[in-house]
Amino acid sequence: MLEHRIADWDNAYANGVNIARSDRWPAAWAQPAQAFRNALSAQGRARIDIAYGDRPRNRLDLFLPRGTAKGLVVVIHGGYWMETDKSLWSHLANGAVDNGFAVAMPSYTQCPDIRIGGIVGEIGAAIGKAAAMVDGPLMLTGHSAGGHLASRMVTTTTPLAANVAGRVRHVVSISGLHDLRPLMRTGMNAALAIDEAEALAESPALLRPIDGVRITCWAGGGERSEFLRQNALLANIWTGLGASTSAVVEPNRHHFDVVDGLADPAHPLTRILISE
Repeated sequence: MLEHRIADWDNAYANGVNIARSDRWPAAWAQPAQAFRNALSAQGRARIDIAYGDRPRNRLDLFLPRGTAKGLVVVIHGGYWMETDKSLWSHLANGAVDNGFAVAMPSYTQCPDIRIGGIVGEIGAAIGKAAAMVDGPLMLTGHSAGGHLASRMVTTTTPLAANVAGRVRHVVSISGLHDLRPLMRTGMNAALAIDEAEALAESPALLRPIDGVRITCWAGGGERSEFLRQNALLANIWTGLGASTSAVVEPNRHHFDVVDGLADPAHPLTRILISE
């Protein structure tokens, strides 16, 4: 019998100190993200800082393909609901844009200035704004905290309007945090302020998926064991609730480079995301 118990919850969810040369990120994303924005702006295919709400970070960027968009992909950044913003992620739109999809990337108010439940509402508003601008099917993806937010959108307590939720064809949660209860044991909860009630209300793994949901849970093989567990957890539970699910572990990827496939039009991560 193999007994497993986590004694150090902070280390269990600490990515930087457990990844070699992790100090490269998030700066490693900044230059390619800026170059992508500049290139599409020069072609008239980028709309930057579209307001979707009243707060300073309620802004999204929209990147457009050549010709009529086949649909809309929404990419939600991570950072434990406390760090980074859309400007570091622009280049990750390339895979979907090159395949003919428009891509929206929102920023959102960050903890401790807001609760996670409030961020869920903001992302719902951002998706609604972008969906009103682009016709066709919706695909949602996000990384880490963004994976939580993407999967939270397709639960029965979604903030999305019914007509918007009905357009969602696929969700890909990348290294997603699907059960918030373990984070209550970490030091970062001083800023996140998750309590039991919020964990129960906002954890996708503790909620029911909307009928007909299709979700892929994707993680890197070099992730912390808690991220691998959370990845498998949602796919496992939602299978039992009638969703169409899959869990993928991409070899030789860690928490920071597991998103890189989104920049490549031919990468399996991109291909799965935009598949119907």
